[in-house]
Amino acid sequence: QVQLVESGGGLVQPGGSLRLSCAASGSFVSINTMGWYRRAPGAQRDLVATITSGSSTNYANSVKGRFTISRDIAKNTVYLHMNNLQPDDPAVYYCNEDITDGSGWSSTYWGQGTPVTVSS
Repeated sequence: QVQLVESGGGLVQPGGSLRLSCAASGSFVSINTMGWYRRAPGAQRDLVATITSGSSTNYANSVKGRFTISRDIAKNTVYLHMNNLQPDDPAVYYCNEDITDGSGWSSTYWGQGTPVTVSS
């Protein structure tokens, strides 16, 4: 069983920073693409950022220059460094990882979600 555990969410003032982390545990061969998505109240879940096994990154236009996605291969962990948080950033953030098991099959896993609130 593969499980993704998120941490780092919380309440922050406008312009503040948070770092989200998502650690994978269980039995698997490799983690392929890692990503972060977010869902605001009453809205759909949208892509925030992704990072491939080759360290190529992709960001939503709304977070470019403010958010940074990174990974620690040894810890099976993906991070989202969020700087200069704005009023339209509050949402539940979900990590996503494409993982290959021992048989060569690849599956997508989601974290439980961690809320981010921006308020003064």
